[in-house]
Amino acid sequence: MAKKAAHHGGAWKVAYADFVTAMMALFMVLWISKQDSKVLVATSTYFKQPFLSIMDNHGGVMPFPKDQPDNPDSGRAGPANAGKDKSASAARKIELNFLNALALDFRRQLRVDNELDQKPIDIQVTSDGLRITLFDRARQPLFAERTAELTPWGRFALQNLAWLIDRHRFKVAIDGHTRAHLALPQENYSAWELSTDRANAARRSLVRYAVEPAAIERVTGYADTQPLDAADRDAESNQRITVSLKVAEMSRAEGKVVPVTTAPLSLSTRPPIPSLQ
Repeated sequence: MAKKAAHHGGAWKVAYADFVTAMMALFMVLWISKQDSKVLVATSTYFKQPFLSIMDNHGGVMPFPKDQPDNPDSGRAGPANAGKDKSASAARKIELNFLNALALDFRRQLRVDNELDQKPIDIQVTSDGLRITLFDRARQPLFAERTAELTPWGRFALQNLAWLIDRHRFKVAIDGHTRAHLALPQENYSAWELSTDRANAARRSLVRYAVEPAAIERVTGYADTQPLDAADRDAESNQRITVSLKVAEMSRAEGKVVPVTTAPLSLSTRPPIPSLQ
């Protein structure tokens, strides 16, 4: 009889564990509700990418800068200003680490080797978001030769980019560029028209797959006026589409966070990856 009763004496442990979990959840809600808008946005971003570490030194969702030296002037500022500065610095660090993790994840999605000299995509973290350059190379063309018609690789790259933009509600600017002395089939069709048409083709592709039209702020063609390789204006690397992604701002009038779609990307719906050979 004593042995039988021993099997029914652990129910309180389960109840206690549930109680502790509820208290932890309550603590998290109370902590988050006391933060300013920047920390709220950064924390929300973290939970949308649970499998990407967006902080290099952290404990949970709270920043933990282990190697940060003490500031000798910290006592001079008032406690309110010091708290705001610390909060803004922590939120900025979270945001930058998130953008770096997002860039790495995007490269993995496209299976792009970042060490290649002739890489088809270059991703840079900027002060307000990401700058993604899609190169139109002979080995991996983005468009059909001397046209604004996307290749299968170009459609695949822009489809993945559209999912990224839609998921995180980026604001978008698209710039088209060409190399110098590009021979075009029509006499009255110049590099200005080609670069503009290619930028618009990229815009149409993004909108077709997922991006809200209102998210696109600018579409511009620069012809060959802004080469990447100024020493060789005819270089293949000058033929490119640059997509600048800006992190959505808070709605200051209402003080609300811009909603973000949290549906996961579906690998099963992606087209086959074109060969890089």
